Amino acid sequence: MAGEKREKDSQNGRMADLLRENRRGSFLHEEEKDGEGESLVSSLSWLWFHMMRKYAMDMMKDNPRFMLAVLFLCLFLKTHICHGADRISGNQTLTVSDRFSSVLRISDGNLVLFNESQIQIWSTNVSSSGSSSVQAVLEDNGNLVLKEGSNNSRRILWESFDHPAHTWLPGSKLGYNNITKKNQRLISWRTSEDPAPGLFSLELDTSDNSYKILWNGSVQYWTSGPWNENTKIFDRVPEMRLNYIYDFHFVSNNTEKYFTYSVKDNSTTSRFLMDVSGQIKQQNWLGNGWNLFWSQPRQQCEVYAYCGAYGNCNEESLPFCNCVTGFEPKSQSNWDIEDYSVGCRRKTPLQSCGNNSTSGGGNGERDKFLQLTSMSLPNQSLSAGSAAQCESTCLNNCSCTAYSLDDNDCLIWIGDFLDLEQLSEDDRTGKTFHVRLAASELPNPKKKNGVVIGVAVGSAVGISVFLCLIVFQSEDGKVKFFPTWAASVIIDGGDVLSLLDPSLERNADVEEITRVCRVACWCIQDDENRRPTMGQIVQILEGVIDVNLPPVPRSLQVFVDDQENVIFYTESSSSQSSQTRSNTSTASSQAKSTTSSKNSLS
Repeated sequence: MAGEKREKDSQNGRMADLLRENRRGSFLHEEEKDGEGESLVSSLSWLWFHMMRKYAMDMMKDNPRFMLAVLFLCLFLKTHICHGADRISGNQTLTVSDRFSSVLRISDGNLVLFNESQIQIWSTNVSSSGSSSVQAVLEDNGNLVLKEGSNNSRRILWESFDHPAHTWLPGSKLGYNNITKKNQRLISWRTSEDPAPGLFSLELDTSDNSYKILWNGSVQYWTSGPWNENTKIFDRVPEMRLNYIYDFHFVSNNTEKYFTYSVKDNSTTSRFLMDVSGQIKQQNWLGNGWNLFWSQPRQQCEVYAYCGAYGNCNEESLPFCNCVTGFEPKSQSNWDIEDYSVGCRRKTPLQSCGNNSTSGGGNGERDKFLQLTSMSLPNQSLSAGSAAQCESTCLNNCSCTAYSLDDNDCLIWIGDFLDLEQLSEDDRTGKTFHVRLAASELPNPKKKNGVVIGVAVGSAVGISVFLCLIVFQSEDGKVKFFPTWAASVIIDGGDVLSLLDPSLERNADVEEITRVCRVACWCIQDDENRRPTMGQIVQILEGVIDVNLPPVPRSLQVFVDDQENVIFYTESSSSQSSQTRSNTSTASSQAKSTTSSKNSLS
């Protein structure tokens, strides 16, 4: 082991010497081999092309492997640039499990990657004259070029700019070759930690000279719009008008069509990324991290099937994805790294079809439906007859997982549904979506009624005590029903500091108090579907997401409509304590009577 370490250190030192001698030039030559034909490159490491040009000399002092393997490093590290990753990752049977034993070398005129077992897992696969002067050169713009011949007559055999993976560098092009009929694509990583080809890709649509993003190579969910030769931008990317940083060019001839961009200031480091989020991103390096210049689509939930099967995307929550009630993440480890594409799975299997028996957790009951409101419906629905028979139509179909009513039409979903999105309550395009669940996943109304009756008897006295506990004496001597008073202050834009205990002397953050009161009003909404989840409550209280102005709950509306019921009594002196208790009881009874009357009319 010690001998192997000394040999590896010796190789690294020799490589460092080579790199110091030629900062920009070739870093790998076919003729530079040791006695057994092994390359001096004994391992692969992280590289970022522009950082190499600026800082490689300093980095090499501690890590001589720093400049190596722009082509293959993404097999095992989080990198910013990885050319040819689709070819390497595409071989599912040959992988690099020990990156320190893998080898990158020029063999038979090709740049070849061998794994720890010395099995070839990738090659440039080009034809050369067999000359021994083949070399790989990493140019200043990040292009890795395989050349052969003498210094005066170098011939390019292969270059990484022709084989982009998920990163598009300035100076490279992305387009369509009219001769070979090949369309270059940017393909996202599978996850933030797995560089295998992912679900999202960007390519040129030659029919109108636009670029489109596809999900799984088939579903288009974004387009740049056609190239406008007059404005020199794509119609649906107005950010391109801010061209003080970039120059853009679209080329179309008999041989090819492609788009390319360059950076006006050479000191600016930029990259274009087909991200794992399904968004394309233009980013600039600011010294301590990547700064987002623009991204498309602008909203995360516009990315098709971002949350996977049975996932619900909500632009107003973090994380954006949650499983529909009755489902759980199919792979929690993937969700932990924000890879939601694997989607969700049922917690309880549906009832078996054909024999009315259950296959787990159904307790002999037929499947039921969870109602979700204000939803953007998934695609791939089928029309299934009249609205009146929609629910039974879905129940009688073993493969039906959801239904929705569209005017007088019945729409059903067969199998996994994708691209479900929660809209805001004021979005009039939202529809009601009914998700099929095992009966055990939904509350049983009969059991619920029994509990309600028992609780009602035990709560009769409790309510009276509770009303006495939540009356509040204001500064003017009037005693008010605190929940109603707080709701009125928040909704009418009153003095929120007046809600504080006087001993605090109004010493509090107005924004925090407002946020707390608003979320409290949302938590007591009559419709339980409008109440926030505990996760959302935490995010609201932490200021991660905003909370809108809540409507007055109907249970408190009676007091808002008749302010006289809010004020139970006026306390003139301590000697009237007996009258105080009498007035409180009377007012409570009147409030209950009024509430009962309103409920009977609604």
